[in-house]
Amino acid sequence: MALSMLTGAVFGVGALLLVWTLSRPVPGISATLARLDTGRRAPRAMTSTAAGASADGRLDVLRESIGQRLEVELAVRGWEFSRTRSDLEVLNKSMTTHLGTKVLLALAALVWFPMVLSIAGFGSIGVPAILTIVAAVAAFMLPDLQLHREADAQRRDFRHVMGSFLDLVAMNLAGGRGLPEALMAASSIGDHWAMVRIRQALSNARIVGVTPWEGIAQLGRDLGVDELRDLASALALAGDEGAKIRASLLARSESMRRKELVDVEGAAGENSQSMLMAQLLMCVAFLIFMAYPAIDQLG
Repeated sequence: MALSMLTGAVFGVGALLLVWTLSRPVPGISATLARLDTGRRAPRAMTSTAAGASADGRLDVLRESIGQRLEVELAVRGWEFSRTRSDLEVLNKSMTTHLGTKVLLALAALVWFPMVLSIAGFGSIGVPAILTIVAAVAAFMLPDLQLHREADAQRRDFRHVMGSFLDLVAMNLAGGRGLPEALMAASSIGDHWAMVRIRQALSNARIVGVTPWEGIAQLGRDLGVDELRDLASALALAGDEGAKIRASLLARSESMRRKELVDVEGAAGENSQSMLMAQLLMCVAFLIFMAYPAIDQLG
């Protein structure tokens, strides 16, 4: 009886959430503008829907359709999810694809997990229902965890390249170039994705008519890289004082290298501790295995 009541309560909460999600609230001005902006930025599906289209193509179309609907609903309610958008910006992925993937994974768990539980022989209803809901929630959150981990790795890669970028800017300043020209020249060396993003930010700033450091600051806000925002603040304060800004850039580059070295040493220490714990567990297991016959004879 308790399991039946709990199952009914869970399904009732799910129905309430479904009704609340599908109900369209009265949006304010900011929410309406956000919805229009989302519709303008949403990518249009380019996949053909002909009869000969592959299953993967139809799945991509379904994922994009679900993602676009969810993104519009989030914009209507004014939910930003700034960290997720920043991580997606680092990985150059769209919010539409991410949301669609989350929903499809949750639906797959709702379909696949009850089949596994029925094969395993669960006879009751309440326990499989609860486990299925837990599996669906875990599948829904899994893309977020993977996204955050990949985005953190990309940000570390960006900071590594940024140290070289600062050295190149200082070298161009020492060669007699102005600060805007030095920034563009330094970002033009190499095709690494970090250099490409900096170069695009500087080009967009030139087209829009703002200063290069404002473009760098905007890139730092989009990617969630604090070092870029600090660099933009330093460049804005320094102005055209070449000698001072050159020394500041070299000092900042050296500081970033030291911080990266400390992070690498810390990660190596954590890996060493993990290996040591694994070896200790293996030794304990081996001792238990060797001592078990004698302990069994004593009993």
